[in-house]
Amino acid sequence: MTAMTTDAHPGPLRVLVFGASLRTDSVNARLASLVARLFAEADAETDLAGMGDFEMPLYNGDVELDQGLPQGALELRDRIERCDGFVISSPEYNASVPGVLKNAIDWVSRVRPQPFKDKNAMLVSASPSLVGGNRGLWALRVPLEHLGTRVYPDMFSLANAYQGFTDGGHLSDAVLQQRLSETVTSFLRLVEADVRYVVLQRRWYEFLADCTDAPITQRAQD
Repeated sequence: MTAMTTDAHPGPLRVLVFGASLRTDSVNARLASLVARLFAEADAETDLAGMGDFEMPLYNGDVELDQGLPQGALELRDRIERCDGFVISSPEYNASVPGVLKNAIDWVSRVRPQPFKDKNAMLVSASPSLVGGNRGLWALRVPLEHLGTRVYPDMFSLANAYQGFTDGGHLSDAVLQQRLSETVTSFLRLVEADVRYVVLQRRWYEFLADCTDAPITQRAQD
């Protein structure tokens, strides 16, 4: 274990905000746009993306063997690697993760080195249901945490989302708008602490597929 005191990341923080719905006018696309705006107002460099930006077939090991990884998966990998943290705004389908999002995670997880490992992530959702897609976010945590992503504990879910936005793109409920702003700010502070003030250097294995000769990972930790 080695003490670290160098400021490892002097530039603006980079955050990928990913709307995980294919529908153009999705409430999750609107929520992703609002979250991206909040990050930009906090002086983060924001990359706003949607599921439709990354075309990829259903995962099939034979396709991977014959053709390699699809271009859409490689492009999403590149966007994840360039960010310091990422946000997923996900719909809830049948109380779980949308198949298209799980498929994208499965494809991208095949890249080596695996890009989800050691990234900080925040999960948000918008749904017309009374629970706002929260059950789907709990399901989404499972594959991400298995892959080594450090998922922020405070998830945000917008219920009754068809009535949840103003014409200007903010949340109709001022209390919820304040809570979302505070969640974004707190997450950004965590990312900043992790990438700018590294205090420890040690081996860290987050998931069973990690190989024992993986490089030492730098991360902030007590």
